Amino acid sequence: MQKVLVDLIELHIQGKQAHWNLLGSNFRDLHLQLDEIVDAAREFSDEVAERMRAVYLVPDGRSNTVATETSLVQFPAGPVETTSVVDLIVDRMYAVVDTMRTVHDDVDDEDPTTADVLHSILERLEQLAWMTGAENRHPEQDASSSDTRGRDEDAMAEGQDRVGAVAN
Repeated sequence: MQKVLVDLIELHIQGKQAHWNLLGSNFRDLHLQLDEIVDAAREFSDEVAERMRAVYLVPDGRSNTVATETSLVQFPAGPVETTSVVDLIVDRMYAVVDTMRTVHDDVDDEDPTTADVLHSILERLEQLAWMTGAENRHPEQDASSSDTRGRDEDAMAEGQDRVGAVAN
């Protein structure tokens, strides 16, 4: 759960960095959408930390711990164009999802109630990633892209749907 906690805290921090340095088309909508992501990440990190305390684990959200333990790649410094921000933030949300999926089975074996907490966070993060990522999606381009088709086919072979394939 500590891995999940630091990734959620880092997502919150990176979301604010993106929010402050966003430039370009669709600025206002994305600016507000980033606030929604930041608020969710902050609430999720609090929920995870409180759950950790409820099962007698000690959460560590100190800045040095977050910086050294997060699996998220550092967000670029300075102004970033809106379409790039969409891709960067979606990648980071899916990185948090990947962390959660990595620890899920061990957590579920030890405490199914804590696994339920992860499930609810996963559901919302994936929804936010899908909605944010849709900003850069274009039906004609997606349909004609061999990269997109390849991800769709790989995902179908793994039992995922098209949305999961394109977003990952």
